[in-house]
Amino acid sequence: MKLLLILGVLTTCLATPQDLTGKMFTFPRSGATSFVKLFASRTQFSALTLCQRFLTDLRRDYVYFSLATTKFSNGFMLLWDAKSKEIEVCTKDVTSIFNVPHMERNMWHSLCTTWESGSGLVLVWLDGQQSARKLGFSRAGYNDNAMITVLGQEQDSHGGSFDFNQSFTGMMSDVHMWNYVLSPGQIRAYTDARQFTPGNVINWKALEYQVFDRVLIEDKQARCTLS
Repeated sequence: MKLLLILGVLTTCLATPQDLTGKMFTFPRSGATSFVKLFASRTQFSALTLCQRFLTDLRRDYVYFSLATTKFSNGFMLLWDAKSKEIEVCTKDVTSIFNVPHMERNMWHSLCTTWESGSGLVLVWLDGQQSARKLGFSRAGYNDNAMITVLGQEQDSHGGSFDFNQSFTGMMSDVHMWNYVLSPGQIRAYTDARQFTPGNVINWKALEYQVFDRVLIEDKQARCTLS
């Protein structure tokens, strides 16, 4: 199994986009210093869709994705509330709650979230199942060249103030973000790993990123055998 081991606090920023098809980020331990910073190709949009795959065995709260602007630390944030069994979606500090009766651990899940500024409506698709629509922030989109996007931690301040108890441990892959709302058919194509148009804000097939602390990049299909 091929691994790229990242040690220390900070690695060199990969300014050249990397095709991570078939790869995943592995967060092997909890902590307030392990995360991946993603560089978005656009910082102005009035709607969005975020899709990603993840696997974890955590029994506590954790954050999937965090986008902070200079005005809103929770500009766009996804969190799993383990006690209430809910996915919380924050759009500019407005929280929309989606009930999930059962989130099986140690298996891959596909999660897509959509938001549109005109109506403020937020929608979650978990493993191809659509949620009810909930109200999030409305009236204005995103327009901040200083926005910071992070996997694995919640930004309680712009670019920092991470909480150990909300850190992600496990694997993440296939992160894409679009500046428009995908159709149900497009979301199902992503969920089923069929052909789809890659994200035009964040593109896993052309990803610019920076890794902090200990993180592994490995083959998603790799299997270890014991001798």
